[in-house]
Amino acid sequence: MDTPFTTRVETGAETAVIHLHGEINVQAEAALNAAYAEAEALAPPKITLDFHEVSYINSTGIALIVGLLARARAAHLPLAAVGLSPHYREIFTITRLSDFMELA
Repeated sequence: MDTPFTTRVETGAETAVIHLHGEINVQAEAALNAAYAEAEALAPPKITLDFHEVSYINSTGIALIVGLLARARAAHLPLAAVGLSPHYREIFTITRLSDFMELA
């Protein structure tokens, strides 16, 4: 059963954090893009994606994250990821996402 995808954006001195909750798949696209735009509008020095509450990411979800990474790189804005499970950390390494974003 799909877990509905939700986001919450908060800002601090060092980063804007996009808290992600649920499954990152095609249904997450609009909410993910809106949260990224909200975070980017805050003009932070970095954007951090918080995956602690993410239950599943499919290949479309990985593509959505690649899209956010492309937007961040075009804006010369570092993108980081926190809270990845060991499985998704390995996927980020295999797909080389970890070459372009900090994994904490």
